[in-house]
Amino acid sequence: MTRPLKVGIQLPEVEREVRWPELLAMARLAEDAGFDSLWVGDHLLYRDAGLGARGPWEAWSLLAGLAAATTRIALGPLVACTSFSSPAMLAKKAATVDEISGGRLVLGLGAGWNETDYTAFDFPYDHRIGRFEEAFTIIRTLLRDGSIDFAGRYYSVHDCELLPRSARPGGPPLMVGSSGERMLRITIPHVDAWNAWFADTGNSPAGVAGLREKVDTACREAGRDPAAVERTVAVLVGLSGGTGRPGGDLAQRGIVPLRGTSDELADAFRAYAREGIAHLQLVLDPITLAAIEELAPALEALDRG
Repeated sequence: MTRPLKVGIQLPEVEREVRWPELLAMARLAEDAGFDSLWVGDHLLYRDAGLGARGPWEAWSLLAGLAAATTRIALGPLVACTSFSSPAMLAKKAATVDEISGGRLVLGLGAGWNETDYTAFDFPYDHRIGRFEEAFTIIRTLLRDGSIDFAGRYYSVHDCELLPRSARPGGPPLMVGSSGERMLRITIPHVDAWNAWFADTGNSPAGVAGLREKVDTACREAGRDPAAVERTVAVLVGLSGGTGRPGGDLAQRGIVPLRGTSDELADAFRAYAREGIAHLQLVLDPITLAAIEELAPALEALDRG
């Protein structure tokens, strides 16, 4: 196999209401078709004037079910909001899902942005980056070292231990879902991977270079080799029956999806690899079993080189 980068799929969030049997079928089909990863969003509730109120299933419960129902494919949140659980509890959830999956979890983390998530479910919306920095310290220390004492402005844990430990030394790989300069300064010294959403790149390989340089600069300032941090991006892909993805982020509307034959899609994926991207998370429009089947030949074309 000559696949130049990994290719995963984000499962449905609020594009439509999808029940567990269909989610399970999608996950198993993606694994059987040779995709490298499955991703779920971590949101609680969206509201907007055009589409009204919409909500996804709870991310960590989904990840546990998917971990038990698959055998090979990597999986993770894209990305987990550190505001929705206490940091030590989030580390506990991550270690548990990593155990259920046999070491297949990628722990994507972010500070959150959707204010409705916070106000409807009674989480504080202020000082999100400051809160993230403290939460990130607790989460990564527990997963990598197994214990921590920490007293911060927003979070405190005393004589906290994470037991049992992940079977993987150091726990699951950490990925940050942000390109903000402050977030990069906080996370780049510690993470294994970085992620950008398709709106951040204009859904094009040509949009990667500027973000890549920001990450490279953050690595150099932190004393890390830029090659030590894997680069990943989400890509919106239009398939048969796609009518525009009704996601929760209004900023992503108007983005032109990637379309084409299987060979053309494979060529586009290779273009991302040439820009230094090691992993794609494909966001499909529509996101259905038929769409996953339609996309599978693009993986075969990608593997042919």
